[in-house]
Amino acid sequence: MKANIYSIDGEVSKEIDLPPVFDIDPREDLIHKAFRAISLSMRQPYGSSPLAGTRRVGHNLGPNHGISRIPRLASGSRGVLLASMVGGRSALSPRSDKVLYKKINKKERKMAKLSAIAMTANKERIIARGHKISEDYVDKLTFPIVVEDDIENIKKVKDAVQVLANLGVYDDVLRSKNGKKIRAGRGKMRNRTYKQPKSLLIVGSSSENLRAFSSLPGVDLASLNSLSITKLAPGGNPGRLTIYTASAIENLREVD
Repeated sequence: MKANIYSIDGEVSKEIDLPPVFDIDPREDLIHKAFRAISLSMRQPYGSSPLAGTRRVGHNLGPNHGISRIPRLASGSRGVLLASMVGGRSALSPRSDKVLYKKINKKERKMAKLSAIAMTANKERIIARGHKISEDYVDKLTFPIVVEDDIENIKKVKDAVQVLANLGVYDDVLRSKNGKKIRAGRGKMRNRTYKQPKSLLIVGSSSENLRAFSSLPGVDLASLNSLSITKLAPGGNPGRLTIYTASAIENLREVD
């Protein structure tokens, strides 16, 4: 499988053979399984205190008092401690000590990651996922998009925008910017008011070298060591529009 290497001006500099990872048969079922395990494991534990509803010291008057023999407050007749009583403990409350971590086999996790990388070279899935590519470039680009390492020398945002425009993928950044909307439900009251579509993923030797792209809407940065299912297949949906640097592609040859 071959791909072009583009300069930051959008011109084809040379053609290379892609690493073997792009030739594997993707397992979408494992991608969904791995994403579910990761997302569920990120949940915040919550629940009531184990002592909730049992801290009050109660008493029992015993028989022959014309009152049911249940634990009651020492200062009154209110029932306590029992789950059937107002003010008592909760019978089936959430437990903060519940184990929320979801396991997945190491080989399945690894295959899911390799499958997600391979899907970044699938043009049909990238377009079907909703990513927008300029009409003048959609038939010219080869996927995955590979750019020379000069892209890591860019320090200004306006230069970063120009590079993406030269490659014909800046329309996808605009799609993410214009797709920002207010979240439905109570999440908007909990510091996550807005939802924004994911746009490009740029993979280089280091995320620090690509900081000029970090402020663009929907753009994520990664190195090979920080690549994960959540970045390669947000929402468990593979086929994210991805740009690799030439050095990152060469390092992928060592992945098996």
